[in-house]
Amino acid sequence: MQRTDFHAMPCSIARTLAVVGEAWTPLILRDVVFGLTKFDEIQRDLGVATNVLTDRLTTLVEHELLAREPYQHRPLRYRYELTAKGADLLPVLLSLMKWGDRWTADEAGPPVTIVHRRCGQPTEPLMVCSACKGPVHAGEVAARGGPGGRRGPGAYLLPGWLAAPGRPDARETAAPPRVTSVGRYPNEDEAATAGATGSVSR
Repeated sequence: MQRTDFHAMPCSIARTLAVVGEAWTPLILRDVVFGLTKFDEIQRDLGVATNVLTDRLTTLVEHELLAREPYQHRPLRYRYELTAKGADLLPVLLSLMKWGDRWTADEAGPPVTIVHRRCGQPTEPLMVCSACKGPVHAGEVAARGGPGGRRGPGAYLLPGWLAAPGRPDARETAAPPRVTSVGRYPNEDEAATAGATGSVSR
């Protein structure tokens, strides 16, 4: 069966998953962040097969998320260090951890507490707006088409939805969608407006 080429999708999430979406990869990055940088250390910690670990580390080095630095020359052995590109994934890793702490931890509580080195206090990621610095919640997020937006595998409907051809005013002023237990739907006011204009299709 042919595998989906996530690199080809006009979506930054899909392209990111093409690099770090395999289940072992975030765990390898987690270990490197926490100071386990040698192949043997990572392998012993995770219990991952050596051939799988070799493949994942090679991918991370090829995509410049990790850099190989020799720490022994006879025999030659390497440690793996985060690059600036790899360090940019730290908020993603911490957000995954925060979600897991809330929704998957056992009765004893979270297995790890993150500490901010600067102040020495326990911390967790907080997503805020880069403009107003207010917290960003699911019900407050909207989207617009970007300069690289296009239709293609994984994004056949979304570009048109974001651009709203012929109705830019409606997309700019539309109320945010509400979040339900089964997904994301327009709220009642937006649905009524869309229904009245005949813009809802099923």
